[in-house]
Parts: sequence; structure tokens; C-alpha cells
Amino acid sequence: MNYWLMKSEPEAYSIADLQQQGETVWDGVRNYQARNYLRQMLIGDLAFFYHSNTPCPGIAGLMRVTKTDIADPTQFKLDSKYYDSKSTPESPRWQTVLVEFVEAFNQPILLSTLREKFSPGELILVRTGNRLSVMPISEAVAQKILAMKMV
Repeated sequence: MNYWLMKSEPEAYSIADLQQQGETVWDGVRNYQARNYLRQMLIGDLAFFYHSNTPCPGIAGLMRVTKTDIADPTQFKLDSKYYDSKSTPESPRWQTVLVEFVEAFNQPILLSTLREKFSPGELILVRTGNRLSVMPISEAVAQKILAMKMV
């Protein structure tokens, strides 16, 4: 099993939305490196749900990958801000995954706490200038994060 961190702005889509819906297609990723990480995901992988672009950004919960290699449907929708005119159903440029809700943390693990606990070499998220919306997390770091939610 692999571990990931996936960002979403809570006003666009939050851990509460995922909890209510049960599962969702993680659409709208338009960064090639993040897309490549989505392509590496396997069924059963766990992902930390990170609320970004909020006064108190942080990890809000946990989700599981249930389906991989899905063509992101937003790339084909003319009225979507994620529409890609160079992408076709026969040759999609953007793939994604289906994720299911696992749990919402009682308290989010704030970015400030993550910066205190992890170096930029351990956790890509705390690197200066990092803007990736999807990133891998090592098992050692994932276990430390999971232990932090218990505190």
C-alpha cells in the first residue's frame, strides 16, 4: 500500500462533502507531475485529505483509492474550467482516481504543526514554493501523521 496527500479547497470540496457522498472522482488536476502521481496510485492506497487555501490549512481526514486509471471527465466538458481542447475521449491527457471516505479527523493536523514535525526532505508539502495538489507520502511519514491524529 502507498500513501498520498491530496489537496482541495474546502469551499470547492471538503472532507465533509466526501463523508456525505461516500466517494468521488478526484477531478480537475491540471499539473503534469500531480497527474503522474495519480497514474501511480493503486486500489487500496490511502490518501490524506488536505484542506488548502484556508486560514488554517491542514490534513482533515483520510480516504482510500477504490478505482484507478479514470479519464478525468472535466477535460471533455466545454463549460468546465478544467476543459482541455487537446484532450479527446480516445486519447485523454488527464487521468484520475475514485476515492472513498475513510475518516474525518476530530481536529485537522495544521500545516504549522506539519512544518514543526517534518523537514522538507521528509514531506514535500512543507517545501517552500510547493504547489502540488497530489504528492506521495512515505510510509514512515504516514505512520507519524496517523499517530498525530490520535493525540
